[in-house]
Amino acid sequence: MKALVLEEYNKLLYKDVPEPGYGPDEVLIRVKACGICGSDVHGMDGSTGRRIPPLIMGHEASGVIEKTGAHVKDFNTGDRVTFDSTIYRLDDWYTRKGLYNLSDDRMVLGVSPGEYRRHGAFAEYVAVPQHILYRLPEKVTFNQAAMVEPAAVAAHAVDLTPVTLNDTAVVVGAGMIGLFIIQVLRAAGCGNIIAVDPEPDRLEIAVGLGADIGLNPSHEDITGKVSSMTENRGADIAFEAVGIESSVKTAIDSLRRGGTLTLVGNLSPNVTIPLQAAVTRQLRLQGSCAICGEYPAVLDMIERGSVNVDAILSATAPLSEGALWFKRLYNKEKGLMKVVLNP
Repeated sequence: MKALVLEEYNKLLYKDVPEPGYGPDEVLIRVKACGICGSDVHGMDGSTGRRIPPLIMGHEASGVIEKTGAHVKDFNTGDRVTFDSTIYRLDDWYTRKGLYNLSDDRMVLGVSPGEYRRHGAFAEYVAVPQHILYRLPEKVTFNQAAMVEPAAVAAHAVDLTPVTLNDTAVVVGAGMIGLFIIQVLRAAGCGNIIAVDPEPDRLEIAVGLGADIGLNPSHEDITGKVSSMTENRGADIAFEAVGIESSVKTAIDSLRRGGTLTLVGNLSPNVTIPLQAAVTRQLRLQGSCAICGEYPAVLDMIERGSVNVDAILSATAPLSEGALWFKRLYNKEKGLMKVVLNP
């Protein structure tokens, strides 16, 4: 089969590789669409340490079941499906607690951090266990389904956060995850939603997708603006969807006393937080990791139109052109947000 392989850092090759094998509880999927994740782009140059070559990356995908293992009962050849990015054991302590995203020995498709290597979906075929599969609703296309994974990351973050009707929320970072957070917050009945990003184009999209206002930290006083919109209290909840120290500080400074910050971005391995502010203002800071069962809800929201994935999709292209599109994303080409590759 053909696959886009990270042969070495900053070197992607479209080449022939062996078709993946599959176990009795797994299915072989003919990939129809696979999105390029920001983590793939950052992993391409080795900066994250989680994409050690050689590796087939890709974990945001959809396709058609080509073959099924002997123990697969609930899915059949020809089913249109998508799948979770996390592969987890069903007998794990965390899985039984409903926290499979935190389970021991979990693996992420298209990732090789050193302790494991799990080839992903930038290929004609990928093999996955049946328990991470989800059928596609009739009205959801393969390209749309390739964006269910990042939308589910956003939904998981919102689900962890105490959202009350008419709350004011600040979303720092209007990239793909931030834009999905905004849409899920709107669907959850949030009141004022404030998007914060230094890119005017992204702020425009954020407002179009449900934010009430977009603020640019490059030349606006974010804390002052949020305070003026909330009777000088601050936002009830905030989401940090970048993962750098300055944006974490912006999110913390925007909160009222007793507010909650959900940390989604993880670009930087370490940041400094204002400890005394967190303690004396009784702030709640929590991390949000991946996905934990949000796929069905997100698929339903996409089918009903309450989450618009098409507005975030910048381009589709053949998998054979994947190296070019990776380069364009790596160079942060203006106006380019989400690219889906089609094998």
